[in-house]
Amino acid sequence: MEKFQLAQQKAKKNLQVADHMLTVTYPMVKDPKLLASVMENLFLSLTNAMASLLYLDRMYKRVPPFQDTFESKFMVFRDKCARRYNIQKEYLDFILEVKNLVLEHKKSPVEFSRKDKFVICSDNYSIKAISVEKMKSYVAKAKMFVHQINILVEENDELFGRRGI
Repeated sequence: MEKFQLAQQKAKKNLQVADHMLTVTYPMVKDPKLLASVMENLFLSLTNAMASLLYLDRMYKRVPPFQDTFESKFMVFRDKCARRYNIQKEYLDFILEVKNLVLEHKKSPVEFSRKDKFVICSDNYSIKAISVEKMKSYVAKAKMFVHQINILVEENDELFGRRGI
């Protein structure tokens, strides 16, 4: 299995995990700390979806080599793939927004639950609250992005797409 196919599978799997945690696990447990895990799985899903298209384009030498870091992948994706495949700027902003939330969560010295929300405090006491509704809208948006990337990968995969065997 090729690298882009593995990334595509990981993106689908992480999205399923995030959706399951939000729609099945969270209503039973009612612990807002689960929202942080949902957010992390969303980020992994978005990153792997982006990587699947990048790896496919790299295989066909449509994009230059890139490092295996989020920043490197995102820059190449934004500069090369987003233009070539007409990916909306809204999705690029969404990916950065989720990434920044995950980073703030990891760097935060204080985090707590309050009224069905997961609250993240930074060093200078700026506060970000993550609600169930916000995560549901993020999951819906991530589903649309991953679906769009999967369609693009299938359409642009000349070697592995046509298997007559």
